[in-house]
Amino acid sequence: MTNVALYVGNIERGLAAADPEGAEVYKANAAAYLAELDTLDAEIRAAVAALPENRRTVVTSHDAFGYFAAAYGLTFVAPQGVSTEAEASAQDVAALITQIREAGISAVFVENIADRRLLDQIAAETGAKIGGTLYSDALSAADGPAGTYLTMMRYNLGQLTGALAQ
Repeated sequence: MTNVALYVGNIERGLAAADPEGAEVYKANAAAYLAELDTLDAEIRAAVAALPENRRTVVTSHDAFGYFAAAYGLTFVAPQGVSTEAEASAQDVAALITQIREAGISAVFVENIADRRLLDQIAAETGAKIGGTLYSDALSAADGPAGTYLTMMRYNLGQLTGALAQ
């Protein structure tokens, strides 16, 4: 949440500089949103803390959740690096399959922006189930499950905790 809070402050200051007459409104809106971020942060921390420590490894399509992992104590592993353009090597996939089997990881997660075929293959090879779809680098449509940052984070949290707690 630290980065998002930084963005909120930058946006508030930028809007106030461009429209000084609206500065108080921007400040109040920023404060309200920061309070919502604090509430969300507490929700995520509580939900992750409720997971057994051996159920906190998440397999996704590519490394898009580094900040989330660092902030909340989850481990994310992926066959691809940060770029969705790069192909995972056979060696990387084999190592991930071995890791899933050895760690007893029961769920893998597809991402809304990635082709799910590789994760389907990994799930079939390991017996893990597809735990759901996570939103990483793009929101859903406004009326979808991840139309805003706050709804995206809550949706992802529900997907993660729902699958990892089982």
